Amino acid sequence: MASDRGNRPPGQLTTAAVYRNHWMSVREDTFTRPDGSVGTYGVVDKDDFSIVIAEADGAFHLVEQFRYPIGRRAWEFPMGTWPPGKSGTPAELARQELVEETGVEAASWRFLGHLNEAPGFCSQGFDVFHATDLTLGEHHREISEADMVHALVDEAGFRTMILDGRIVDAATISAYTLLRLTT
Repeated sequence: MASDRGNRPPGQLTTAAVYRNHWMSVREDTFTRPDGSVGTYGVVDKDDFSIVIAEADGAFHLVEQFRYPIGRRAWEFPMGTWPPGKSGTPAELARQELVEETGVEAASWRFLGHLNEAPGFCSQGFDVFHATDLTLGEHHREISEADMVHALVDEAGFRTMILDGRIVDAATISAYTLLRLTT
């Protein structure tokens, strides 16, 4: 899982793996609260991912796919984690995900920051990259991405998609906010 998983949370007394597969694990920790009482916490551990804001002339490359946990299709920025057995830097992952999902390659890359996905129950974080000077090519999607759709959406359209519920992915909305706060 992500690099900071080896650190023991403050007050942790015990930890036990409850479930594990290639993409995630769930653990149950007992811990001491600041007042001295003992509690139990369930934590989902997942590898960190990279997300890419690929921008050309004020428009963003988005992908849409079916997201099983929410039972619907949703638009988002290209993103992903390394498949089992592969690894590399967050920047290498961002480059791979962009080409894999959209076929787009970028000549210019800027790291915008590292955020946490859902720190109330999940240890997963993500690195946000802004990609420009784009060249279009062929995508190389994984079998699980066979139904993926790719589109270039201007910024006004992107904002409308957030407001009308076509974009519901918190990482995408957070990444966009980080882009606007750093430009």
